[in-house]
Amino acid sequence: MDFQQYQDYFQEILSDPNAAAPYNNIDYLDYTKLNWTRQQRWLKTGVVDAVLAETIAAIRNARQWIVITEPWCGDAAHTVPFIHKLTQLNNLISVSYQLRDSEPFLIEQYLTNGSKAIPKLIIRDEAGNDLLTWGPRPLKCQAIYNNLTAAHADFGTIKTELQKWYNQDKGKSFQRELLEVLGKVTG
Repeated sequence: MDFQQYQDYFQEILSDPNAAAPYNNIDYLDYTKLNWTRQQRWLKTGVVDAVLAETIAAIRNARQWIVITEPWCGDAAHTVPFIHKLTQLNNLISVSYQLRDSEPFLIEQYLTNGSKAIPKLIIRDEAGNDLLTWGPRPLKCQAIYNNLTAAHADFGTIKTELQKWYNQDKGKSFQRELLEVLGKVTG
């Protein structure tokens, strides 16, 4: 699906009183509502790094960006808007959004330590070869997550701390990490 279709899918979930699993679980539905708000905020206020924008604009060969995500994913709500903004900078970039929990289950090929952690960004060349993968969260955020889970923090604490980090970071860490790896594969 393209970005608009992903947005439409998001809205269908939020407007369907009989949404299918997992959105028939109030917790998932609440996460999705929060994530819609977060995503819309970053789409409006998120600032694209100027050097990263120049690097993306300089891409001269077709690239396919694949984003594996789900509306319930809090990490995705903070990253997908920046991915969308970046893909708009060069018409040689085609992008597709795939749901983690639906066919073709591409996530099975991009596990993180054996888990289906999302979001995942896969960038392929024009022949369909993987150039890089990124995800599920910026390294600093991942370190916080790892420390909290090692300390057996409850899910509410983990969510709160990650949210605080994302709000303070404002998409900068994701963009720096992407710039670092993208610079090695541009062309």
